Amino acid sequence: MKNKNKIWNAVKIPLLAILCSLVAAGVIIALTGSNPFRAYYALLQGSGLAPKAAYANYKSMLTDLFSYVNYFTPMIFAALAVAVALRAGLFNIGVSGQMLAAGFTATVLVGYSGLGAVAAKPLVILIGMVVGGLAGALVGFLKYRFNINEVVSTIMLNYIFQYVISFLINTYFVDPVSRQSVEVSAASRLTLMDTQAGNLKIDIPLGILVALAAVVLVWILFDKTKLGYELKAVGFSRSAARYAGIRVGRCMVLSMTISGMLAGLAGVTYYLGYMGSIQPKVLLNTGFDAIAVSLLGSNNPFGIIFSTMLISLISKGSTYMRSTAGVDTEIASVITGIILLFSACSAYIRHRLERRRSEKAQTAKEDR
Repeated sequence: MKNKNKIWNAVKIPLLAILCSLVAAGVIIALTGSNPFRAYYALLQGSGLAPKAAYANYKSMLTDLFSYVNYFTPMIFAALAVAVALRAGLFNIGVSGQMLAAGFTATVLVGYSGLGAVAAKPLVILIGMVVGGLAGALVGFLKYRFNINEVVSTIMLNYIFQYVISFLINTYFVDPVSRQSVEVSAASRLTLMDTQAGNLKIDIPLGILVALAAVVLVWILFDKTKLGYELKAVGFSRSAARYAGIRVGRCMVLSMTISGMLAGLAGVTYYLGYMGSIQPKVLLNTGFDAIAVSLLGSNNPFGIIFSTMLISLISKGSTYMRSTAGVDTEIASVITGIILLFSACSAYIRHRLERRRSEKAQTAKEDR
């Protein structure tokens, strides 16, 4: 019964927080003179979860839905990366930099090669994991060996990756028309672009299959393995974990390595999937938004899927919301911020519920 209550609260509290935030955001939208129900419905339409009034040639609700899935696939990996690091009490704020490093390396080594799709696509995934894992391992090693705060080291690496890669793109790989890196080959791309399906042209994201597999593997790591237990112990208290015989340094390095591997997968599914090229001097917000997405999902791998879908829905549908409901796209950021604010309050709500339950149990025990 206790476990059932714990699971129910883990679901109920975030849902209550989201509901309250949507009501609060609806009041703000109403104050701007727009219809909140129309605005929320437009978000669904813009993400392919509700039909639009009209579609362009080769487009339909299905193409919008696949585009939405393609859009949020990198965020699943990025949020999982944050969750793995937090499991060991570490804060990986360098996900965006690790994404960029992995995406650029895979672009240069595979994206511009003549390899066929059968060899290129798995190689892109492998390179993303290796490069991201090495970047994460470096942060974990610096933390373990020299006690360098991982927030500082990841921020510095973000800048290093951003400007070194920007220099290389502008010097060797820039497209003179788009001013971005030259687009990768179709064979290396993890999204099958403009795939003909009847009278539709659909962007099919292959990365979503890898993302769902990653969710299951991270859940197994957290709940079914010795390493997962050790990471949790280190996250609770490093001194206590060390006293219990757990190799704390090893756990920190491993957690950041796995986190980096997931960030690398986020990078290749974005730069060689959703986008197909890299914009110089731009560090994606995905890695920073992933922190909020992971917290909204209670750092649970399956919860992260739903929190990713929610936050991405608001972001993806904001353009259509502006064009049909007359609500500025900035309101989408306001909605997201309110959701995260209420989600932060959910920790307090959970604390109050657990305290109330323990008090009732104590009272019942005394009455006996």
